[in-house]
Amino acid sequence: METILETKDLTIAFGGHIAVSDVNVEIERNQLKSIIGPNGAGKTTFFNMISGQLKPTKGQVFFKGQDITKLSPTERTRLGIGRSFQITNVFPHLTCHENVRLAVQSQMGIFYNMISHFKSLKEVNEKASEFLKTVMLEDKENELAVNLAHGEKRKLEIAMLLALETEVLLLDEPTAGMSLEEVPMILDVIRAIRDERKRTIVLIEHKMDMILDLSDSIMVLFHGKLLADGEPEEIMQNEQVQRAYLGGLHNDAS
Repeated sequence: METILETKDLTIAFGGHIAVSDVNVEIERNQLKSIIGPNGAGKTTFFNMISGQLKPTKGQVFFKGQDITKLSPTERTRLGIGRSFQITNVFPHLTCHENVRLAVQSQMGIFYNMISHFKSLKEVNEKASEFLKTVMLEDKENELAVNLAHGEKRKLEIAMLLALETEVLLLDEPTAGMSLEEVPMILDVIRAIRDERKRTIVLIEHKMDMILDLSDSIMVLFHGKLLADGEPEEIMQNEQVQRAYLGGLHNDAS
């Protein structure tokens, strides 16, 4: 397997508090890697360093062998790393198709032209429709994003990330805030993207049954340190992981 994303000794401190400490991990191309850990383990902080929202105090982030540690979130997106947040990030007063079309145009470098109406951009519109189909929103193509259910907004956000031709999707708690009825919809979308094996997915999620079902591998953070990294079955049988979730480990666990 080829490593697409890698961290070396990734560390960040806020004042005297070390939130993430010397995390070394390799993420393989076209695999789904989940990040789990108790509250306060450093999962989102680690995510923010990968996506560029936070700069590490020490260590490096590599994308396809390139050191991207000093690059901005926008620069990382251009390289192929797309990030979703716990709060959906769509244009509420545009239709689903318009939201995705803008992402397609951005990726293709096609900007507004007063002489040429957007409907003449056949390739752009076809791509937008195809991405909406991928996330199972084809029947909502002309619906304003503001009118979508929360789970549908999540799917639209993923379609926009796909439209940017991102190679790595960073999904931060994609089921956060969803009703029980909505969760299966987003799972179906993530599963479909995973099964196509055309994208690498890195996922933060608290729903353990979901993690076990979807993941190729799981990394466990505990007090900012990498506690374990391996296949789901291996992780679930790991005594240190079991103790961490039961509260049996102390701050010096590694």
